[in-house]
Amino acid sequence: MTDHRPLTRNQALVLETLTACEEPLSAYAILDRLRGEGFRAPLQVYRALDKLLQTGLVHRLDSLKAFVACAHPHEHGGEATVAFAICENCARVWEFSDSTIEDRFEAWAKAENFLTRATTIEISGLCAACREAGAPGEPGQPGERGA
Repeated sequence: MTDHRPLTRNQALVLETLTACEEPLSAYAILDRLRGEGFRAPLQVYRALDKLLQTGLVHRLDSLKAFVACAHPHEHGGEATVAFAICENCARVWEFSDSTIEDRFEAWAKAENFLTRATTIEISGLCAACREAGAPGEPGQPGERGA
């Protein structure tokens, strides 16, 4: 987060859209939500997202090909390990950092002489609310994994 320039109108609108949304959004879903604000082309969204990613205000969830607003934009830098727990049923996302995990990755990288640029961990599963509601995939439920 080294760039402290104010956000452009498009960047601010994309960030507001992601912040207001409870689930990750694809660039096309963002475009659909912002058509009333004058967005007409995916490139407008992608340019805004690129800048928001660079400043650490937004994260890309590779497994979902979607974006979320950073839950803690001032608590981690561009090189910090960021982890996401993603509910496969309701699509809710929790962002967190863990110094123990980060220390282990750093030790591995040092031992292997590996230059790490960024580390993102994505954990998929079922949240407590979905498990309590009997979401498919819970052991003993329809769609049980490993059966």
